[in-house]
Amino acid sequence: MNAPQSLARWADAGSSRVPFWAYTDPQLYRLELEKIFYGRHWCYVGLAVEIPNVGDYKLTWVGERQVIVVRDRVAPKDRDTDHGIRVVENRCAHRGVRFCQQPHGNARSFVCPYHQWTYKLNGDLAGLPFKDGVKDGDCINGGMPPGFDLKDHGLAKLRVEVLHGLVFATFNAEAEPLAEYFGPQVMPWLDRIFKGRGLTLLGYNRQRIPGNWKLMMENIKDPYHPGLLHTWFVTFGLWRADQKSRMVTDAHGRHAVMISRRNEGGQNAAVTSGVTSFKADMQLHDKRLLDVVPEPWWTVDDPSDPGTSITPSVTMITLFPSLIIQQQVNSLSTRHIVPRGTGEFDFVWTHFGFADDAPEMTRRRLRQANLFGPAGFVSADDGEVIAFSQEGFAQWGEGGSTLCELGGTGIGGAEHMVTESLIRSMYAYWRKVMGQ
Repeated sequence: MNAPQSLARWADAGSSRVPFWAYTDPQLYRLELEKIFYGRHWCYVGLAVEIPNVGDYKLTWVGERQVIVVRDRVAPKDRDTDHGIRVVENRCAHRGVRFCQQPHGNARSFVCPYHQWTYKLNGDLAGLPFKDGVKDGDCINGGMPPGFDLKDHGLAKLRVEVLHGLVFATFNAEAEPLAEYFGPQVMPWLDRIFKGRGLTLLGYNRQRIPGNWKLMMENIKDPYHPGLLHTWFVTFGLWRADQKSRMVTDAHGRHAVMISRRNEGGQNAAVTSGVTSFKADMQLHDKRLLDVVPEPWWTVDDPSDPGTSITPSVTMITLFPSLIIQQQVNSLSTRHIVPRGTGEFDFVWTHFGFADDAPEMTRRRLRQANLFGPAGFVSADDGEVIAFSQEGFAQWGEGGSTLCELGGTGIGGAEHMVTESLIRSMYAYWRKVMGQ
C-alpha cells in the first residue's frame, strides 16, 4: 500500500479528527519510518556532553535503526569548523551484523566480532582480514576481488548538526539546514535555554510505553490536559488554565513551544471547580520539591513583541519527530521518542544542568526531576493515559476517530492554553508528508 492509497481512508479535509487506524495500522507505520524518521527530517540523537572525549561513544536510535554517536579525532586546523561528532549506523558493511553491543564506552576503532572488519571512528573501513588472500607457496588463495576499495565499504554515515550542544542526525542528504528546519518561531526558545551555556549531565530515566509514538508528541502539544489530569500541576500551580500562556508553532506546524508562567496554586473556582485532580488539602512533606528559584536566563526579549520582555517558568518544546525539551521551573531534560512498532515506543529522559550551576542548584534540579520520568509525580500519569488511549483505538477498528476541536478546527498558535491547535497543526503537517 503506498501513501496516497493508505491516506485515502482519511475522508475529512482537516486534521481535527484523527482516525484510529493512524495509530494502529502496521503498513502506515512502516511508511512513517521511511518518510519521517528516515526521510527529510532531523532526529535527536543525544547531547554533546555525553561524549566529551575522543573515542567516547553512545548507542541510540533513529527510528528503528540503531546508530552510534561518537567523538572523532579532529585536526587542530579544523577545530573551528568541525565539531568532531559523527553518527554511523550500527550495522557492519560486510554481513549486516550489529557489531557494537555496549550502550556507551570509549574506543580507538570499531571491530565487528564476526569477521573482524575494522572501522575508523568516522565510519570508514580501515581494514579486514585476508583482503589480499592467503599465500600458499607460490599461490594466493582467496582474497577480495580486484578493484575492491576500502573507501566503498564503510559504515552508513548520517549527516550531523550540533546546535548548542544538542546533536541531531539525518539519513537524508536533502534535509534543510538544522536552523531552517526549526524555523525562526522556535529557534529563540532553543536559544533561551542553550545558547552560550555549557551543559552538565545529571542522569537518565528510561521507560517503554505501550502506545503509538505520535501520542507522546500529541501529549506535549496539548495544554488542555495538564491542569485536569495532573494533581501536582493543578494543585501546586505548575500548569493551570488560569496562567498567562502562549502556544507557538513553526511555519509548517511540525514543531511547537508551550510557554507558561507559574502561579502560586491554591483555589480558583474558575479552573478548579469540579476538577477531581485538584486537592485543596494536599501538602508537601518535603517542600524542597517546589523550592523554585527564578534564574536570570528565564527573562528574554519577547520574540513576538519586540521591545518587551517575557519570563516563563515553563517551556515545553516539541521538535518533530523525536524530541521533547522540558524546562519545568528549575528541572531541565530532553526526552527522546524511539518508535517500536505501531503500539509501543521507548522514552529516554536525559536530565541536565549548566556547567556554571552552583552545587545547590544542581541538587535543586535533581530534586525537581522527581516530578518527571517514568515514576514521576506528574509524568507517570501521561504514560498511563497513553496506554489507555492505544487500548481504546485497538478495540474499535477502522471507523473511529479522535475529536480534537478545542478552540475550533484551525491550526497555528494561541495566546492561551484552552486549545488543541498545536495537535491539529502537527497532523496537518503529518498528512502532507505522508501523502507525498
